[in-house]
Amino acid sequence: MDAFVRANTIDRFGPVRSVKPELVFEIAFEGIQASPRHKSGIAVRFPRMARWRHDKTVADADTLDALHALLRQHGGGA
Repeated sequence: MDAFVRANTIDRFGPVRSVKPELVFEIAFEGIQASPRHKSGIAVRFPRMARWRHDKTVADADTLDALHALLRQHGGGA
């Protein structure tokens, strides 16, 4: 995974890298909340890659907008 990230980095924000949207992963976490400290506007507690979704395309993946809408729906801000 490290080699993919290094080879496909399109932008950097300190230690964080933005990569070309090609791979889809299922992310598991303990909690989620709005956060002004993070570029995405979202903070997740104990995030981890649960599965590499070979059966999904980038078009199938949820977006940050969808996640922000989910947070608003459940009273989490964003």
